Amino acid sequence: MGLDILTIIQERMSTFSKGQKLIGQYILDNYEKAAFMTAAKLGAAVQVSESTVVRFAAELGFDGYPAMLKVLQELIRGKLTAVQRIEVSNDRLGTQDVLDTVVQSDIEKLRLSLTEMDREDFTAVVDTIVKARRIYILGVRSSAALSEFLSFYFKLIFDNVWQVQTSLASEMFEQILRVGPNDVMIGISFPRYSTRSVRAMEFARDRGATVVAITDSKMSPLYESAHYRLLAKSDMASFVDSLVAPLSIINALIVAVGRKKSAEVTAAFESLERIWDEYKVYEKVQYDEK
Repeated sequence: MGLDILTIIQERMSTFSKGQKLIGQYILDNYEKAAFMTAAKLGAAVQVSESTVVRFAAELGFDGYPAMLKVLQELIRGKLTAVQRIEVSNDRLGTQDVLDTVVQSDIEKLRLSLTEMDREDFTAVVDTIVKARRIYILGVRSSAALSEFLSFYFKLIFDNVWQVQTSLASEMFEQILRVGPNDVMIGISFPRYSTRSVRAMEFARDRGATVVAITDSKMSPLYESAHYRLLAKSDMASFVDSLVAPLSIINALIVAVGRKKSAEVTAAFESLERIWDEYKVYEKVQYDEK
């Protein structure tokens, strides 16, 4: 229903009661704000009761008002401009404590990501990465930080990792020109989704590579391009992308792959420790014994 909720409201407008028509029209005109309103606040905005708003959600076929909000939020999350994000975020925060609100939101996203994670897909992704001929990792905009983090640790485990640099779309395709069967492409993208990432993943899939999407929901344009999906809940804190849950899932992926390649990981760090000691990369701290 998520993709069609606005159309459904439009088509069923003539069947709604007077109060429901007010709610429906407000959502059509202000869906980017309505998606983050409580039932009471939405009711106040159109001058109907909170119970009328709850019944409106049921009329559309939802189990409750939160279910309708979730669909609206997923529908618009990738479409909001930075300015709209700031406006919506300011409305959501109101006079609440910013630190408490943002951290509690991140905790909730972590909980939801863990609860809803497809464990079979997670295991399959680990096995696919371990067996891959080449591993391509792609993330642009704020997701570039996640790509950098994943690439850093995978390069300690494997010698076949390519972090795709993304300054220009044409350069991106030059870097994945030889992608093919037995390779894996890991694409990371969160709202606002990158068209470049979607096209690169489609290219990799068309060339026979196994494609893994690390993204936030089934509404993501990366979802259909991927063989496997690791869904991690994201949120927007003003113009900032909250990527706490995605980073945690990536962290778990690194640990799981590392356990499969424990001998290689141990050998890599034994070699690094010798190099660090020989070239005095890290100063040894002397403690006085008293």
